[in-house]
Amino acid sequence: MYRTGDTTGLALVVIDMINTYDHEDAELLVPSVRRVVPVVADLIARARAADTPVIYANDNFGSWRSHHGELVDAALATPHADLVEPVRPDKDSLFVVKARHSVFYETPLTYLLWDLGVGHVVLAGQVTEQCILYSALDAHIRHLEVTVPRDAVASIHPQLGSAALEMMERNMGARIVTAEEIDLGGE
Repeated sequence: MYRTGDTTGLALVVIDMINTYDHEDAELLVPSVRRVVPVVADLIARARAADTPVIYANDNFGSWRSHHGELVDAALATPHADLVEPVRPDKDSLFVVKARHSVFYETPLTYLLWDLGVGHVVLAGQVTEQCILYSALDAHIRHLEVTVPRDAVASIHPQLGSAALEMMERNMGARIVTAEEIDLGGE
């Protein structure tokens, strides 16, 4: 796919979309997630068709012994399985379990991106004003290019989500575009 150490590649990072929605603020988040699921699913399909790496970075919800299959199974066994099924990882997807907001904090993601030759990440998923924002900042300080499709990120509080997108654009140089505007390679 990419040469090790070459950082010209692109990856789609799907953040926290494997979710049981049984947490605080879930009732505020779910309507936004419903709007973005089809867009995220389309991004995933386009990335897979273009052989662009799809990397899931997901909370472990305190289940320190779990692995990604168990997280997916738990999410699919909830009343909100319809939000997970369209975006579920396939056998070729990469998966990084995270414990905090940023996809980089205490995870092997930096090394994985380097190994894949990725220098540009597209961040999609949830929550715009939390995990997407902090992940964009951590990508920026790692000298990665960042693109965030505004229609493929869900927020708990729309006004904070909008402010977070503006901060990513102004303070981190992130490209804030629609998902349709993103060239995932091979298109």
